[in-house]
Amino acid sequence: MEQPIKILIVEDNVIIADDMQSMLEEIGYEIVDNVIVYEQAEEVLKNQHVDLVLIDIILASDKTGIDLGKHIRENYDIPFIFVTSNSDRATVENAKTVKPNGYLVKPFEQQDLYTSIEIALSNFTRSGKTSAPAPETNEDVPMSNTVLKDSIFVKKQHLYYRIQFSDIMFIKADNVYLEVNTIDKKFLVRSPLKDYLEKLPQNQFYRAHKSYIVNVDHIDAINSKDIMIKDTLIPISKDFKEFIISAMNS
Repeated sequence: MEQPIKILIVEDNVIIADDMQSMLEEIGYEIVDNVIVYEQAEEVLKNQHVDLVLIDIILASDKTGIDLGKHIRENYDIPFIFVTSNSDRATVENAKTVKPNGYLVKPFEQQDLYTSIEIALSNFTRSGKTSAPAPETNEDVPMSNTVLKDSIFVKKQHLYYRIQFSDIMFIKADNVYLEVNTIDKKFLVRSPLKDYLEKLPQNQFYRAHKSYIVNVDHIDAINSKDIMIKDTLIPISKDFKEFIISAMNS
């Protein structure tokens, strides 16, 4: 099931916060909440699902946005971006200590906000560290970007959609693209099959053939040459056949 990216805004200037929310909702992101202090943000993170946090460094409380960034880094596996009017050396150096996934200086335009979020999500991994940005492609061509918890994000036009691992049935290689087949949709991803396999749970996804990755939970039938997943026959290698038969007999 696809879900829009859920964003928490932490900004003590109500006018700026409302403006940011309007920009984000116009793009297609979902705003979980719009809060002004550390304690409110902490409560939202504890009780609601959040994919990314936008944080002003100076907040209307004793604890700053940098304190919140540290809290997120220590307790949650999600990216956050500092959104601030302060770009002096001391502030930037202090911000760097909590390893934000982005730093956006006010004032900014909608495209600046969108780009910062896209890059932060693209570079984020489950470990909370950054990786090399994905290669550029035509904006109309969807591509995979990142893994988060029990899901993988897939870019489609202007949005990143969250695809649950359990919804992926199989992945088929087609030249430089992959066709990701979920229960109810297909997505095109620009990635080598081998690299994509490394992003998926190893006990659930296997390379059944040189051109296919399959989710073993969705296998409906098997014969000497193929497996069937939702009426689709997928060729299998000898090694994968032996693996499946061994798993069935164990």
